[in-house]
Amino acid sequence: MDFGLVLQTDPPASAVVGLMRRAERNGFRYGWTFDSAVLWQEPFVIYSRILEHTTRLTVGPMVTNPGTRTWEVTASTFATLNEMYGNRTVCGIGRGDSAMRVAGRKPNTLARLGEAIGVIRDLAEGREAEVDGRSLRLPWVKDSRLPVWMAAYGPKALALAGQQADGFILQLADPFLTEWMVRAVRTAASDAGRDPDSVSICVAAPAYVGDDLAHGREQCRWFGGMVGNHVADLVSRYGEHSGLVPEALTAYIKQREGYDYSHHGRTDNPDTAFVPDEIVDRFCLLGPVEAHIEKLRALRALGVDQFAVYAMHDARESVIDAYGEQIIPAMTEAARP
Repeated sequence: MDFGLVLQTDPPASAVVGLMRRAERNGFRYGWTFDSAVLWQEPFVIYSRILEHTTRLTVGPMVTNPGTRTWEVTASTFATLNEMYGNRTVCGIGRGDSAMRVAGRKPNTLARLGEAIGVIRDLAEGREAEVDGRSLRLPWVKDSRLPVWMAAYGPKALALAGQQADGFILQLADPFLTEWMVRAVRTAASDAGRDPDSVSICVAAPAYVGDDLAHGREQCRWFGGMVGNHVADLVSRYGEHSGLVPEALTAYIKQREGYDYSHHGRTDNPDTAFVPDEIVDRFCLLGPVEAHIEKLRALRALGVDQFAVYAMHDARESVIDAYGEQIIPAMTEAARP
């Protein structure tokens, strides 16, 4: 199992670079950031510095979307980073939540997202693609490689990820829901004639290491609110009791009333009081080291290839170090035959 670190690009950018360097020293292989240009600093500028100051880390957004930038610009940016630093980028992409809504736009349709996945990948790897009815190619691209991983929750999005994406990003760490969603992605891949095992599976969620479970919950409760935005979209689209989305994912948002994106992903988010302790425990990794290892082993048994740590809390450095000193070695040792 690989490990990633997910950060918001709050200023100063040097702090983000420093935490990514710390993560690499601790055995993390991926460095991810949010991509929401109004709420945080521009991530692609910061990726260049991260790549310059690391040697093995693969970096990318969790997640970008097809509407914030034109597709040829997104592809060119990734290809430029690859030319400068080797093929050390990955494109996490989704319909767009905070990046689109804060700017007064609706998230992209799945049809547009599916088209963008292929176009961005083709252009970034030097192939010709059609953009707005015009054939384009980046003539200077030679050996660039760009895996495109798609974030998804609902049945149609899960199917699209299996059909087209190189990887699937699931932003919660509940084993029951992970099993259900991974199965949906792999089934869609198989039905599309793809090798289902070729789709990388990344679970991303907050991790907080320590014996004070109550404090850890409060530091990570924001995550249930963030996931609740996507769940609310699913309920409005499919209905609460449609059978297409597990009730385990939909039941907790009944008390959800509003969401202020100015607190998005923050530990002090006042819009997450509706999130019960049970959901925090299910969606996140909390408690002592042994509890993290136990849950990670369960996720790995379900086919998860990477766990990406959301580090939006008051213990970023200590969690990175705890994973590097104890958890990543334990998972590596357990994986050896």
